[in-house]
Amino acid sequence: MQATAVLCLRNEAAFLLDWLAHHRAVGFSHVVICTNDCSDGTDLIADRLAALGGVTHIRNEGPYDRSGIQFTALKLAGKVKPVRQADWLMALDIDEYVNIHVGGHRLPDLIAVLPEATAITLTWRLFGNGGEVAYRDAPVSRVFTRAAPEVMHWPWRAQMFKTLYRNDGSFRQLGVHRPRGLREGHAVHWRDCEGRAPDLQAHDRRVFSPPGQRHIRLAQLNHYALGAMESFVLKSARGRAVHSDHRLGLDYWTERNFNTDEDRTLLRLAPEVDKERARLAADAELSRLHAEAVAWRHARFAALMQDEPARALFGRLLMTPPSQPLPPEVALRLHRHARKARPASP
Repeated sequence: MQATAVLCLRNEAAFLLDWLAHHRAVGFSHVVICTNDCSDGTDLIADRLAALGGVTHIRNEGPYDRSGIQFTALKLAGKVKPVRQADWLMALDIDEYVNIHVGGHRLPDLIAVLPEATAITLTWRLFGNGGEVAYRDAPVSRVFTRAAPEVMHWPWRAQMFKTLYRNDGSFRQLGVHRPRGLREGHAVHWRDCEGRAPDLQAHDRRVFSPPGQRHIRLAQLNHYALGAMESFVLKSARGRAVHSDHRLGLDYWTERNFNTDEDRTLLRLAPEVDKERARLAADAELSRLHAEAVAWRHARFAALMQDEPARALFGRLLMTPPSQPLPPEVALRLHRHARKARPASP
């Protein structure tokens, strides 16, 4: 089985080798990396990985589609051979880790328990900050182990999903959360990670699973959206992936900083991940570029602390307690009031 992941990056080089080691252990046979406007060496690491094999690097230098940088990158990715010839495809971000709960915890195990599926939605499980202040060079899966409850009533963004789908020609192109452009005459057999068949063909813009239900029995998507407080300051300054001019603030932080449950299930693949990570580190050029990327993050945070908005955000983060789940009756009231106003996509 040939499974290709598509990853869009800007200034996240320090996380790339850990992410790649995990997703190779999960079962992705190829990764297409799209970079833009990098100053931390992300593009240089991607070049080196491409030279070593198993990675295709696309420099997404513009001009950009009116929908934004990320959508432009996905269009470019759709033209390369590892995407066109893949059996299965999935668009992912650097803070998202595929976490499969069945069999040997690899992609073929998930596909085997959903043999009729041609598109599988993996719902986010949000992993909170856990009180981590300083960025450190360590795998996020080991630093951040506190997560949201398995059933969430609010916010609806906590239920967003990404899609692993069969590359059988049903869709015209990759999408951020789900493939886009269903071709006439094609039927997609959607399944979620409870084995249910959501009506996502009729609701062709929906990118979140229904609130108030469990969605992660077979697999989940660990979403480390916040990281350490220092890392979040860098992320805020960089802007959103889809719209880079939109800075992230405390609203983004509060809606994602859930730390109620402990979840270490991703570490079941630790021996395989560690072996692949060591293999990558054995390459002298990759090792040097990674060390430079780590140093860049420390220097960038120090520089941002000279900027009043960034300094103010960091101060507020230090004073903000972790979010706790809303009482069920309050969450349900919020859900009822918001249903008509809630958008179908972010």
